[in-house]
Amino acid sequence: MPDSIAGPTEFAGFARQRTLRNSVSCSGIGLHSGRAVRMSIHAAPAGSGIRFLRTDLSGDRAIIPADWRQVCDLPLCTALSNDAGTQVATVEHVMAALAGCGIDNAEIAIDAPELPIMDGSAAPFLFLIECAGMVEQPAPRRAIALLKSVVVEDSQRRVALHPATEFSVEIEVDYGTCELTRQSYSARVTADAFRAEIARARTYGFLADAEALRAAGLAQGASLDNAVVVSEGKVLNQGGLRYPNELARHKALDVIGDLALAGGPLLARFEGRRSGHKLHHRLLAALFADSEAWAWAPIREDLPIQVSAAE
Repeated sequence: MPDSIAGPTEFAGFARQRTLRNSVSCSGIGLHSGRAVRMSIHAAPAGSGIRFLRTDLSGDRAIIPADWRQVCDLPLCTALSNDAGTQVATVEHVMAALAGCGIDNAEIAIDAPELPIMDGSAAPFLFLIECAGMVEQPAPRRAIALLKSVVVEDSQRRVALHPATEFSVEIEVDYGTCELTRQSYSARVTADAFRAEIARARTYGFLADAEALRAAGLAQGASLDNAVVVSEGKVLNQGGLRYPNELARHKALDVIGDLALAGGPLLARFEGRRSGHKLHHRLLAALFADSEAWAWAPIREDLPIQVSAAE
């Protein structure tokens, strides 16, 4: 994290909201659409949250809030839509990077329906945010504190949030094909560990599924440059995995990005077994459907709610 945060370090004893100091931009292709896209991230006022702006459209239909209530049903990614039906897809990696940096307010402008996949991880977005710098704003941060456990499960998959004083994740992935695809990862959530332990973990897939995915109009932009590809128990990418449990770490990245749609950092312990985007979204829906399961809580300066790895 940059150490040059503008303004005083305390706001009546509580942490301040953050936005970007400068605008920053990049370009790439969409993982599923294969379309070229240019993206820029800009500062936003305190209290405005994260929102997406489709620059290829105009008026209110171009604006999509980064909110769990805006999630729409697209396969193999997290996608959002507004009341006009405008969509933005594959938002989870940039949302994870913003959450990992503690950014509360930002506008993400794109000129296509899907964000760039970059190298398949959150590291390029993290780099952009750190290059832009961060500035504190004259408003206190608030966290969402879990008051009781919330569980969503079906068949062999399960996700849960439990009350805690900081955010942590416990992940298990098991695709049942080989030892490589059975992995686990756990972490306390701090900014330093997000950068060192999670941000570089890439999205992944299986060569055996590639033909069917492309026939369905998915993974049109996927390649060894932006995804870990597994075939017959082996990693096809030159250089192999970035971490021995990279698949589980990327799942943690997806969890952080998906749960960032809650609208504030969570004071909770997340547990996931064979989880995925749809289960993450169902978990947030279940949480907010129960008014006795959560409450807003001010974030004090000394509260370590943000990813220190705990193997």
